[in-house]
Amino acid sequence: MLKFLSAQPPLNLWLIFLAENLLVTGIGLFAGWLILKLSKRPIRPASRTEILTCTGTNLINTAITYLGFWLLQRGYLVFGFEVNWHIVPDFLLLFIAMDLAMYVLHYAINHMSIYNVVHKFHHHYHNPIPIDLFVLHPLETLSFGGLWLITLAIYNFNFYAVLLYLTLNVVFGIVGHLGIGPLPAKLRDSFLLKYLGTSSFHHGHHTDIKHNYGFYTSIWDRMFGTYKA
Repeated sequence: MLKFLSAQPPLNLWLIFLAENLLVTGIGLFAGWLILKLSKRPIRPASRTEILTCTGTNLINTAITYLGFWLLQRGYLVFGFEVNWHIVPDFLLLFIAMDLAMYVLHYAINHMSIYNVVHKFHHHYHNPIPIDLFVLHPLETLSFGGLWLITLAIYNFNFYAVLLYLTLNVVFGIVGHLGIGPLPAKLRDSFLLKYLGTSSFHHGHHTDIKHNYGFYTSIWDRMFGTYKA
């Protein structure tokens, strides 16, 4: 695959990466819609602003993907492609590292004057639907993208661990913007899941910006006193 991509002219690469981002977005939104449909919850239609912003976010994410591939070609990013036991610890390291980094960035954005310019745009939707995962100010999308590339540049992760992380990133993002808890309360409160960033956990942040800044877990909120059940 890397040989195929490396042989492509820039325009083809851009189109391939754009198609990839749109496909991931489409699958995620369909899955979110299906969950809401099966739960028999009223689903409000996405507004024109949400649709246009989601499209813009995909264009920016395509540029970030293109930059990541450019860095990979020049050795600034290095991946291992072996299928071995390193996949598990690499995934766990990436999952925890990104969760902490995004917690810090999310907390900072919510407590700086830049909030009114950048992050308040996302919080315009107090009762989010899945598409709102992609309704972000361009500067915020670029910030998270830059954080992602910096994390990959610091450590040589296994490529399959990165793919697993990216898959779960979309899953957590869609679940966090359902506005409902798709799992039974008993299961959500189990030892294995109680520290994960559930839909109700992130929904709590949309209704109260002073709490629940974590993305994948509630660990850092519990540790730093920003957790709210």
